[in-house]
Amino acid sequence: MKVIICGAGQVGWQIARHLSGERNDVTVVDNNPDLVARATETLDVQGITGFASYPDVLDRAGARDADMVIAATYSDEVNMITCQVAHSVFNVPRKIARLRAQSYLDVIYRDLYRQEHLPIDVVISPEKEVAEAALRRLQAPTAFDTERFLEGRATLLGIALEEDCPVLETPLRQLTDLFSTLNATVVGVRREGTLFAPEANDQLFAGDQIYVFSETQDVNRTLEIFGKQVKRQERVVIIGGGNVGRAVAAALESRTDRVRAKIIEMDRPTAERAADSLERTVVLHGNGMDQDLLREAGINRADAILAVTSDDKVNILASVRAHAMGCPMSICLVNDPTLVPLMEPLGIDAYINPRQTTVSSILRHIRHGRVRGVYSIGDAEAEVIEAQVLSTSPIAGQMIRDIEFPEGVLVGGVLKSGNFVKPHGALRIEEDDVVVLFAMSGDVSEVERLLQVSIDYF
Repeated sequence: MKVIICGAGQVGWQIARHLSGERNDVTVVDNNPDLVARATETLDVQGITGFASYPDVLDRAGARDADMVIAATYSDEVNMITCQVAHSVFNVPRKIARLRAQSYLDVIYRDLYRQEHLPIDVVISPEKEVAEAALRRLQAPTAFDTERFLEGRATLLGIALEEDCPVLETPLRQLTDLFSTLNATVVGVRREGTLFAPEANDQLFAGDQIYVFSETQDVNRTLEIFGKQVKRQERVVIIGGGNVGRAVAAALESRTDRVRAKIIEMDRPTAERAADSLERTVVLHGNGMDQDLLREAGINRADAILAVTSDDKVNILASVRAHAMGCPMSICLVNDPTLVPLMEPLGIDAYINPRQTTVSSILRHIRHGRVRGVYSIGDAEAEVIEAQVLSTSPIAGQMIRDIEFPEGVLVGGVLKSGNFVKPHGALRIEEDDVVVLFAMSGDVSEVERLLQVSIDYF
């Protein structure tokens, strides 16, 4: 597949890294020559320096025979015009654009992106993705990572194991026997910084970070089995009243199990917009790191603090201060991946990486076959892929034990006729089943082969 990626920032570089690693023909376009040089020197990609929306730049990038354009520059308008030029001048079949401004995303303007107007096949909103990730963190606050699959019927949980975990040094095979009615499977383990797909005889140890694929209704029980106390969130303090903070507060207001939220916002116009758009959320104007303001927001009585400003340092310091003032749970938005190793030493319970959520959203629309969802884990170390099984797929009609999965691939769950099924060796994968697979990055191309439609399907 020939792909042009416009924008060589964090998101564009990460997408280029994924696609070039799978032997796709990738060209990166950016008007910053340093970013283009970084991409071409560290990845197996071609680079073009120039404005992505210029027809001659896209022409030099190979748009005449490209299969896809991904517009992920910092400018919404450049991304939109790039897709228009790719369609009108070069007839590129598939166009994906990252758009930040909420006005472009309003549902009443969705006709704007039709083929006869502004031909964008997929619109990705980082703020929307981050807000949804924040809500998932609040629903499972003792997990450092969460993602929903199978139309919400299953959840991927990232759990840090501590000394009080009751199932330490127990082979995973025995966990299945001990908790036979639990619909959950350990699909990934990070130990001493290295992520791997575990085998049945592997044991878990304190300090491990594990990824567990669980039926959603079993999430609380899964957390308890791995030593995490489950407590319903009733009071949340949100630092940052921008698009993400407002979206989270609005979602909390709409929930049937009422959650009291308070927002602290430094910028007065932004605070006023938040106050006008929300009904029950209290909005305070001031610095989220100010002790007196945190005390006024009732941080010592809050169940969690969610720091989602555009400044990583403010998010981190506000979270640390809130913890020191008695808030038991802190969730932090971190754009700079080099700051992630500081989360655990500083006592921050969970973090949200906007780059990771945006990359996952884009990958969802790139994968071959009937892929319905993709979630990127860590620094592009692994992917969790949800896909529908077609009659022509190599895995259709086979029992799991007979499928030649690579060592770095595990089945997390299967949806059969609308029902979640925990995977086991004798389970037969049938046409129209939906499977969720954990795959180390080096094995993704083989997973795609196993899921891909063969030529005789068409």
